[in-house]
Amino acid sequence: MVFGVVSCSAIAVVCTSPPAGAVPAPCSASGLAATASGVLNGASGYLDAHPGANDVLTNAVNQPPADAKSAVRGYFIGHPGEFLDLKNIAQPLLDLRRQCNTAASPGQLVALFDALSD
Repeated sequence: MVFGVVSCSAIAVVCTSPPAGAVPAPCSASGLAATASGVLNGASGYLDAHPGANDVLTNAVNQPPADAKSAVRGYFIGHPGEFLDLKNIAQPLLDLRRQCNTAASPGQLVALFDALSD
């Protein structure tokens, strides 16, 4: 899913959106969202096909941080191929963070959306 920007003029009821297929600037919020959505979509499909990895990551959310880290680390030490697969899926987001010299993450976008929904 790619998030587009829609702009509307207050003077006239005319709305425009970016042309279909327009590529967002990579270091913009929309560029981050586009990259993150691709990574998350890839991770979703991969985790659906690898229930062990899916389970350990799902369970980690409800564990104390030290226990979660230990469980995730232990699983992926035992399944290095799955670790490398997920690292490759995440690589576009890691590259974007390095390219843009930012620590922006999908979690920060979620926090922003949460703040706006109150």
